[in-house]
Amino acid sequence: MEKVVAIIQARMSSTRLPGKVLLDLGGRPVLCRMIERVKMAKRVDQVIVATTIEPSDDPIVALCKNECIPVFRGSLPDVLDRYYQAALLYNADIIVRLTGDCPLIDPDLIDQTVDVLFSAKADFTCNRLPPPFKRTYPIGVDVEVCTLDALKRAWQEAVEKHDREHVLPFLYEVEGRFKVIQLNHTEDLGSLRWTLDTPEDLTLLREVIKRLDYRNDFTWLEVLDLFRQDPQLARLNDSIIHKTMFDIEQPHGQEK
Repeated sequence: MEKVVAIIQARMSSTRLPGKVLLDLGGRPVLCRMIERVKMAKRVDQVIVATTIEPSDDPIVALCKNECIPVFRGSLPDVLDRYYQAALLYNADIIVRLTGDCPLIDPDLIDQTVDVLFSAKADFTCNRLPPPFKRTYPIGVDVEVCTLDALKRAWQEAVEKHDREHVLPFLYEVEGRFKVIQLNHTEDLGSLRWTLDTPEDLTLLREVIKRLDYRNDFTWLEVLDLFRQDPQLARLNDSIIHKTMFDIEQPHGQEK
């Protein structure tokens, strides 16, 4: 049986909202809420956090130890290397790539994306791709899944900065290089922004969790219902421009 490992990348040095993964969200750190939700995925055998060797990320390591979550420390700018080394250390056959700023991540969407990888014998499956590609799921329920073989080839061959920083563009930016399948929703909801990258995002997420009575067992469709019931919710962060596949930070790498 192939081992499916979800690797959540997280760091403290976000430029737009420093320390965002440990900010309070309904009485708990963002990362704690996310880890708990990823653990609900039936197709995931293990959940780990991949952070950096920077001293600034010591609080993330401390949190993971307190929560009994395996943690790996690797390169800050070369996130692809961080993923590959973490995957090797934890004997992953299939890697679920997640970013630590998505506390509304849905375990069922994770399972669906993993299932498609197996059923289609694909190298890479996802429910989103960054701009300039199209997406139909809200920003913030992002799932990318790949085989260890595909990750290894990316690690060996990718040389562009955006490939190393954003981990998996090497797998999908050239058509035909790998077998890639993107899951799409029946309705285009790609303009909805449920991720955490700015103070405006935090305001929105705190309001969402409040309206969900601070639960953590909700589905993404329950969140969608909130936005349909109150279209004003989306205006809390609709001025934020989402980063593209080619955006990189200097001198260090970004997590989103």
